[in-house]
Amino acid sequence: MSTAARKPRVLVPTVMAPAGRDILARREDVETVAYDMNVPTAAFHTLLADADAVSVSLTPFGAAELAAAPRVRVVARHGVGYDSVDVGALTRRGVPLMVTGIANSPTVAEYALYFMLALAKRGAELHALVQGNRWATARVAPELPADLFGKTVLIVGFGRIGTRLARVCLALGMTVRVYDPYIQAATISAAGCVPERELDAALAHADFVSIHCPRTAETSGMFDDARLARMKASACLVNTARGGIVDESALHRALTRGTIRAAGLDVFDREPPAPDNPLLGVPNLLTAPHMAGVTRESVDRMAVAVAENLLSVLDGRPNLDNVINKEVMQHR
Repeated sequence: MSTAARKPRVLVPTVMAPAGRDILARREDVETVAYDMNVPTAAFHTLLADADAVSVSLTPFGAAELAAAPRVRVVARHGVGYDSVDVGALTRRGVPLMVTGIANSPTVAEYALYFMLALAKRGAELHALVQGNRWATARVAPELPADLFGKTVLIVGFGRIGTRLARVCLALGMTVRVYDPYIQAATISAAGCVPERELDAALAHADFVSIHCPRTAETSGMFDDARLARMKASACLVNTARGGIVDESALHRALTRGTIRAAGLDVFDREPPAPDNPLLGVPNLLTAPHMAGVTRESVDRMAVAVAENLLSVLDGRPNLDNVINKEVMQHR
């Protein structure tokens, strides 16, 4: 009696949108298993025992997960950030880590622009004036709304999101300066932007600073008291990248002391932030619950990208553009 060939097993989080799950479902040669992203560690490890491919959303994936997954051939992030994944451990095992490429880049760039516009136009404050029947006080307020036109934005990180934000800001008539030590100055200049070699020097020129770099050992705590003190007192800081790049205690001091005018944060060092986090009570801070990359459209694009990433490896044709640790592919 013949035995049917074992199908590769793919683990995906239940938050994965139907657009991606449908792609996997159409593959009769693949078995798909959904799991809750808050699954207990022991239960997750049990699922990993027979997994050939794994997608993770917020679930950490490191050496312990690899040890529990002897068959795994690819790990795909349901997003673009991968600070919750031990890339070194994957690389040592020869397992590629894949991200969703440009799937949510437009979404995050738009949210960074939204923060800039909301802070410049004093959106929350003006809404409160109307709601509070204080219409007439808006035009005689100590601080009127401001234009983005003619202002300078410093973009920290010139990857998929930073480059897209740069194009939008240029279209609005802004001067765009870019700090990214890993991108050649000629590439930044060709995009119509001003390359900056030193972050400390660049901060003094910016009306807005928008962060679009990953959180690494190099960037953790990048914006501390000293860096914030180099910004204009009228400047606004926007972080839609990762918590921990901005020192939250330093930001609280900068906002309450008037070192900078305002800030927009989509991310925190601890998520969700503790209820007693002093930043939550600061009036010149606009926040969001790590949603800058999440829209109806982007979750579909990310789900499709995740499914295609996983299948590309299982089919022996990995999409190298989305592989983070490309060195592992040299040995395949």
